[in-house]
Amino acid sequence: MSAAVTHSEGQVPSIPAVKMTEGLSVKDVNQMIMEFLMFMMRAIVLCYPVYLTGSFGLSISWIFLSMLMWTMWKNNRKWKDHRIDTAIDFLENEKTVINTELKAMDMPAWIHFADVEKAVWINKILQQAWPFFGMFMEKLLIENIEPSVRSSSPHLKTFAFTKVHMGQRAPTITGVRVYTHEVDTREVILDLNFIYEADVDIDADVKPAIKVGVKGIQLQGMLRVILGPLIGQAPLVGGVTMFFIRRPTLLINWTGMTNVLDSPALSHMSESAIVDIIASLMVLPNRLCFPLIDQVKVDQMRFPLPRGVVRVHVLEARDLVAKDTHMMGLVKGKSDPYTVLRVGNKQFKTKTIKENLNPSWNEVYEFVIHEAPGQELEVELYDEDTDADDFLGRFNLDFGEVKKERELDKWFTLEDIQSGVVHMKLQWFSLQANQALLKETTDGLACAMLALYLDSASNLPKDQREVAQNDKHGKPAKEVRLTRKTNDPNSYVEFSIDQQSQKSKVVFASKDPVYDECFTFFVHSVNSQVLNVEVKEHEKKASLGLLRLPLVRLLNVSDMTMDQRFQLERSGAFSQIKMKAVLRILTLEKPEPKVVTPPLKSQAKASSSQTHPQPQTPAPATTPAQPLQIDQKENMPISFVPLSRTQTVPGQMPGSAISTNGLQADYPPYRRSTFLATEGRYSTPSTPSQMRRYDSQSLLSENSISSSRFDLADNVPYPEAILNHQGSFGQIELTLRYATLRKRLILMVNSCRDLFSCSESGSDTYVRMYLLPDQTWKHRKRSKVKKKTVNPVFNETFEFSVSMEEARTRKLDVAVKNNKMLHKRERKEIGMVLIDLSEIDLIKGSTEWYELTLPGLKKTN
Repeated sequence: MSAAVTHSEGQVPSIPAVKMTEGLSVKDVNQMIMEFLMFMMRAIVLCYPVYLTGSFGLSISWIFLSMLMWTMWKNNRKWKDHRIDTAIDFLENEKTVINTELKAMDMPAWIHFADVEKAVWINKILQQAWPFFGMFMEKLLIENIEPSVRSSSPHLKTFAFTKVHMGQRAPTITGVRVYTHEVDTREVILDLNFIYEADVDIDADVKPAIKVGVKGIQLQGMLRVILGPLIGQAPLVGGVTMFFIRRPTLLINWTGMTNVLDSPALSHMSESAIVDIIASLMVLPNRLCFPLIDQVKVDQMRFPLPRGVVRVHVLEARDLVAKDTHMMGLVKGKSDPYTVLRVGNKQFKTKTIKENLNPSWNEVYEFVIHEAPGQELEVELYDEDTDADDFLGRFNLDFGEVKKERELDKWFTLEDIQSGVVHMKLQWFSLQANQALLKETTDGLACAMLALYLDSASNLPKDQREVAQNDKHGKPAKEVRLTRKTNDPNSYVEFSIDQQSQKSKVVFASKDPVYDECFTFFVHSVNSQVLNVEVKEHEKKASLGLLRLPLVRLLNVSDMTMDQRFQLERSGAFSQIKMKAVLRILTLEKPEPKVVTPPLKSQAKASSSQTHPQPQTPAPATTPAQPLQIDQKENMPISFVPLSRTQTVPGQMPGSAISTNGLQADYPPYRRSTFLATEGRYSTPSTPSQMRRYDSQSLLSENSISSSRFDLADNVPYPEAILNHQGSFGQIELTLRYATLRKRLILMVNSCRDLFSCSESGSDTYVRMYLLPDQTWKHRKRSKVKKKTVNPVFNETFEFSVSMEEARTRKLDVAVKNNKMLHKRERKEIGMVLIDLSEIDLIKGSTEWYELTLPGLKKTN
């Protein structure tokens, strides 16, 4: 009995062991058996007519005829199903189908779409100028490229071009898209769909018996051209920048000895190597720049700061297609999905979820975005297999949409597959230079970004022996003195922050190499992480110099930027490296809050309280009014004697009063239509006739505007922080001129500086303008909101339709406001200025900085 029990107990664990090995459950086994039985039944049904034909002695032609008829019926049915599916797909995706088919058509020039325009005129210019470009390329190859190739290697001393013909086909621009609202107003961005199918014919002799050549090139990609900065003098454009947003596709037809590169095994390698060379020159983040004026620096054009950082949360997927099969494809299984994220040359892969059509990853990745709109997030899903991974779908997302929405959390439908959706969350982080915004996290995500521009190095030692000799004092050793003079080093620079590491290109045979490259790093802890810079030899990987730069040093310098020459350690006495390090804080941008209009009932109640105020307790008698004493040196009130509620300051508007309570006595808040204070502290007019507008200036500020030009929503006091502020409220730079031919007054709001900060992260500022006396909402002009900054740059242009004679009699009312206070019962004004246009030469134009003040508040110089 015990033996039987032991035997049975020993058999029980064997069943789960088999299940674990095969990975099949009882339900899967039953399904496999049913599939096998169905397969056998189908085989019998198909083979039985053959048996009957033989048993009745019929000809074999009957079998072939039946098979032919069945095949024709099957194909006809399949064709009908395809037509029905195509019609249904067209109805469901009408716009996508039409756009896809129209792109392949050569449409006339008068047909265009809202986002992409035809560029026939550009193609005509290229076709006309192409022969002259061919002459230029022939001269360039023979006079410049050929000597460079000969000097690059002793084996290429006899290299020579024997034939250079750039062909008759010029590059073709199939579409142009121009960005205006999404970019800075001082630049123009064009995206060109570039196709070059060249009939080039270039031959060269490496040696008398070795001939190489190229006959035909196909190059296709999206070329972005940036015209900027725009300037107010000839040639109107400061420079031209060109680059490919993504790596272009390239096909080359080789001739001669290089014809072996056309084989499938080598063609991909050769074309990829050439594309890598193109990418190093003009694929993001690399740019090809042509400055047109001396004031524009090439390094600033080639390596501008990125637009921002996008944090991508890959959450989950649903309804993926099952790709795995069992029993030679008889039984359908599931899939082992993983996701590939790609932005330019950066690529990440998620973990693989085994046997799951509804996987959940919950992984986070971060990408540096150089151009938005323009750069895209490419997402592809695959089923991991032991041989070749199966495709599960893809989709692309332009980062311009993420920048616009600030935060995107949605399900994306997979393309080129039957079914499947992916849930992703994308967040846009702006780059700020405000140390107060730094918030380090413990979840391993970046809190800042470090941008490095590597310019050059100087006086590098020739090798490691020279470095060791420089460390010693006295006369060098005899064997070192007798050593043959070595050549200049082949060097490169390696940057590292913890586990992140990047290398520069190799510069050959130079003690003063020029690298001219840019790198970006994600920073997780500014206070503890260190940037390690090491100059190395190319062949021996030996160190030629070191530099350690703690990132916390960048927090304490101006604009978090260090642009200088750094002395290298363990190197020559005068060995230096020149680079620029810029630290920026990642700030999560939130969508702009919606403006909620107060209900009519509350407005009616507020108006009724103003018209019929509650009775107030009479104020105690006070001493007679005394003049306000002013400190001439600081232009600040130094004493203030309370006034009676019925008394006014000389020059004060009728119906105005000054509070007798503490701080409000020095800073009386103003209403829109009068100088009356808020209810409960100040007296109210006895009759509605006193509620009238005033266009005079403020009492305590020469260049601030009167309270009569406040918005309707500003019937509230100033914030406490503004009341306590003693210094300047900031400055604004404005450009004013009159366009005589168009009869328009042009106002350019350039930028502000040193604005009052309404929070720790700065202010969400915008500029509001009136051309007095027009003060209705119809005549109101307003700029865009610049978030979390005290030095906003607007670069926006506004126009007023007014004649020259009338413009000289008007005044311009400009106010800088904080958008964050829309939901608070406090004023939004940060500062104001009133400009008398009669004092400005509008024909010649004027660009000046104006001091911002607030009516009724102290002003300091």
